[in-house]
Amino acid sequence: MTPNIDNLTPTELIDLNRRIVERLKFLSQMRAHARMLDFSVGDRVSFQPDGRPVLFGMLTRYNKKTVTVITESGEHWTVSPHLLRKVVEVDPVQNASPRATPQSALALEHAR
Repeated sequence: MTPNIDNLTPTELIDLNRRIVERLKFLSQMRAHARMLDFSVGDRVSFQPDGRPVLFGMLTRYNKKTVTVITESGEHWTVSPHLLRKVVEVDPVQNASPRATPQSALALEHAR
């Protein structure tokens, strides 16, 4: 059902516009918040800023629409959660084992 805006006054149109913008901001914040729930403070994450190599770091703080990441080199970045990827730590001793079972290989594959 599409509302007919042809009969609205300028004041009503301005009010409608304000409410639409507020609703779009709210939906954006909800998507960001939902994505943030995929991560916890202390998680190792990676992200790739435009024109730079992939950076690795630790998620240290939730913000309203972003998270704060401290990189391995000590830089503080404010990053949108949809740009983050969890870093899966792999035990080098377990990977070097000649007796790796298909189940452990499958578990590593699911962790990625």
